[in-house]
Amino acid sequence: MKYIPLDEYRKGWIFRHKDLPVSAEDLAAIKPVAAERAEQIWALQVSQNCDHPREFDTGDWAVRNDVWQEEPGDWQGPWDSDEPELPAIVAEHFDWDDQTVVWFCYESDHIIETTWAVFRRNWKNFLFMDDGPLLIGRKRKQVAQFFETGQVRVGSRP
Repeated sequence: MKYIPLDEYRKGWIFRHKDLPVSAEDLAAIKPVAAERAEQIWALQVSQNCDHPREFDTGDWAVRNDVWQEEPGDWQGPWDSDEPELPAIVAEHFDWDDQTVVWFCYESDHIIETTWAVFRRNWKNFLFMDDGPLLIGRKRKQVAQFFETGQVRVGSRP
């Protein structure tokens, strides 16, 4: 898999923000995916019909009501707090082991790969950009989508 070095990543500032420091070990495990490979992941895991979560359309699993739990949860409150824990709805939904490979998908050419453990510790950094990104795991069905309204919905992909 091809990655962009984090120091060359156009939005790498989200992991160097002074108010949300990321350990050197975790920085090494946060891997922005090169555009060509990101587009492949997006097409296989998210959508072949659109490039951004705003554009999901009929035919995309993300617009199906049966994918999502009925009630969304709040991510903004936990993000604003001084506590590092994931929002409860997310923590309770995912039963992944620490080494599960996860992709945080902002759009078709903008995906970050890491492990579940690294994401859990640094989730607030990932959410500096909150325009509908999806959290998915390699070979996993559980999914979360985060919205700029401060809500998150969780569910299971088909």
